[in-house]
Amino acid sequence: MGIWRTEITPDQINQLAPRTIVERIGIEFVEVGPDYLKARMPVDDRTVQPTRILHGGASVVLAETLGSVAAYLCIDPAHKSAVGLDINANHVRSVREGHVTGKVTPIHLGQATHVWQIRILDAHARLVCIARITMAILDQKH
Repeated sequence: MGIWRTEITPDQINQLAPRTIVERIGIEFVEVGPDYLKARMPVDDRTVQPTRILHGGASVVLAETLGSVAAYLCIDPAHKSAVGLDINANHVRSVREGHVTGKVTPIHLGQATHVWQIRILDAHARLVCIARITMAILDQKH
């Protein structure tokens, strides 16, 4: 189980996505490890910019999705919520087709904040984008 509060499968995570941007642009969770999650995203008409390369904003959506889901899986949602506080991304390689895969790992898991790193790779395992997201961990309001 590792850092996650409960055992979960990629299929169970994917069931959280109907009627969201995650579903609309084709993000799919593909692996759950003891301290990481992986998701892939197509490089197609939904995710490219007019020059037909992967839109940096789409990479940020993948990164924020991975970081947000990872934080959610570490907290008790009956008592806490996790919301994005800051995200940054460096785009280092363009992609024109296929899929990219993001892997999120923790940098810091505190009571009030989480910091997560997301590495997005192309089909040849080359770095496309590296991002870091800070999540605020808040008390749930009842």
